Amino acid sequence: MTNPIFVAIDTPDLDRAIAIAQSVKGHVGGLKLGLEFFCAHGHHGVHEIQKLDLPIFLDLKLHDIPNTVAKAMQAINVLEPAIVTIHASGGRAMMEDAKAAANEHTKVVGVTLLTSLDGNDMTQIGYTGTPHDQVERLAGLAREAGLDGIVCSGNEVEAAHRIWKDGFFVVPGLRPKGGAMGDQKRAVTPRQARDNGASVLVIGRPITGAEDPNAAARAIEATL
Repeated sequence: MTNPIFVAIDTPDLDRAIAIAQSVKGHVGGLKLGLEFFCAHGHHGVHEIQKLDLPIFLDLKLHDIPNTVAKAMQAINVLEPAIVTIHASGGRAMMEDAKAAANEHTKVVGVTLLTSLDGNDMTQIGYTGTPHDQVERLAGLAREAGLDGIVCSGNEVEAAHRIWKDGFFVVPGLRPKGGAMGDQKRAVTPRQARDNGASVLVIGRPITGAEDPNAAARAIEATL
């Protein structure tokens, strides 16, 4: 992928989503549409964004029983997304069925541990070990299930890359040097993530919340 930056268009406002995408399209490699956008606009919204002729990443984080996730995947196949996320913690059978149901040109990647969580959060929800342990455990399971790759933070992508040489690694929660962390607890810079083996860099608020999104995207692209 020539430009690994996928800008996160996490807004329920279709006009704003289109405006942001049009502004940055010369300096990004694709557009990530999340739950806010998809719940507000569904297939119609995706079709409108597709008119900009950039790869679409549907960040839906599907997580349910295997049959339900497979049917949800079938329902979005008509959109021909480049990437779709599911939760790796849904288990091997769910991941296998999701991949089997996906469009042959869609990369299905498993979310390992949300970048808004840290070790304390893991303890509270009953996970054992460290964030690294959890990511490595679920990366191995995702690989066995036949997924294309995983979603993990920039802190874990290097370790995940070591155990899955040909994996496809999506790294969200990135913050440029000196940028505000917001609700991210395990963020690194885009350049660090790329150097550590990230295939796709998901960048949202540092671009979409900037006074000039195009200039922000261009500046981040220049660091890569």
